[in-house]
Amino acid sequence: MPAPTRKIETKRKTMPDPKPATEEIRFGRYFLLGVVILIGVVFFKMISMFLIPIILAAVFSGLFYGFYEKLLRRLRGRRAISAGLCCLLLLLLLLIPLYFLGSLVAQEALDFYDSAEGQVKEIIAQGDQGLLGRLSEIPLLQRLGLDRLDWQSSLQDVLKSAASLIANVINTATKSTFSVIANLFFTLFAMFYFFKDGDRLIAYIKKFSPLPNQYEDQLIRRFLAVSRGTIKGTMLIGFIKGVIGGLTFWIFGIRSPILWGVIMAILSLIPMVGAWLVMYPAAFVLMLTGQVWQGVLLFLIAAVLVGNIDNVLQPILVGRETGMHDLLIFFSTLGGIAMFGVMGFIIGPIIAAFFLTVLDFYAIEFRNQLVKGKKDDEQG
Repeated sequence: MPAPTRKIETKRKTMPDPKPATEEIRFGRYFLLGVVILIGVVFFKMISMFLIPIILAAVFSGLFYGFYEKLLRRLRGRRAISAGLCCLLLLLLLLIPLYFLGSLVAQEALDFYDSAEGQVKEIIAQGDQGLLGRLSEIPLLQRLGLDRLDWQSSLQDVLKSAASLIANVINTATKSTFSVIANLFFTLFAMFYFFKDGDRLIAYIKKFSPLPNQYEDQLIRRFLAVSRGTIKGTMLIGFIKGVIGGLTFWIFGIRSPILWGVIMAILSLIPMVGAWLVMYPAAFVLMLTGQVWQGVLLFLIAAVLVGNIDNVLQPILVGRETGMHDLLIFFSTLGGIAMFGVMGFIIGPIIAAFFLTVLDFYAIEFRNQLVKGKKDDEQG
């Protein structure tokens, strides 16, 4: 009799469905990304009031990082002491000249208003027998119909507006003193840590960037190049124009040359504007008051010397570091000033440079698709 066969029951090993686990992981990552974005937005809004001091600290620490490294080698790797000395030296180099310059400009502004007020009142009192009568005889003003203008009333309105403007400027300057001191402190405070821990901070930020290393390095190089170019090409050239303009006014005996020199330097920070906005009207006034040769000479200095400083010094001081067209620099500077205030003339070009750099990355990464799309358009 055959032996009974045993039924061997094999238990099938059921593999777990990978789909739910994958969905859980994906959901967890999306949730984490959402939390990061939410907290990042709140954090950015929280520190947005310090954004300009932080950007300025990054710009100036990048510009003077070479000096910091030399000081660090001299002090045998003492980071905190080297960073503190750098900040202290920059503070002294900035504050001492600004204090004396600000005092001179304020004094000259008040003196200029006092003298201008007396001269304008004298011109108004002379009526048609003085300068106002000569204005109506100028052919250009006659052709434009300006000879029929009531210059006497216009000058009185100008006096009232000037007095109101000076009062507003003094009030604004007084109120903003605390803000300026606070922003200076925050800038120096951030600069200290950018000097001390800048390399570590950049390495830490790079960990979170999905960009290739060469792209990250190119962004840093572009930031430093545009910062250096803006400082050298804009501020230094503006300073030179202001000095030349102020000295020219002093030689020709125009009152308050330091005040006008500072105004010309500030106007020179704006591309395609500059010192001519002050020098050409001054030359015109000199000619109107009978100082014809002085007016002509001032006009020539403004047109030939000051007007060509950009062409001569821009390539020497800046070279081709920024790699941006003048039109883009013009609009990015004005847009930066409109958005960030006075310091926008530095921040605006930097943002524009980042935009161009990211566009370059896009062109490199999608080169094949872009070329293929153009070929399809040409064939179609």
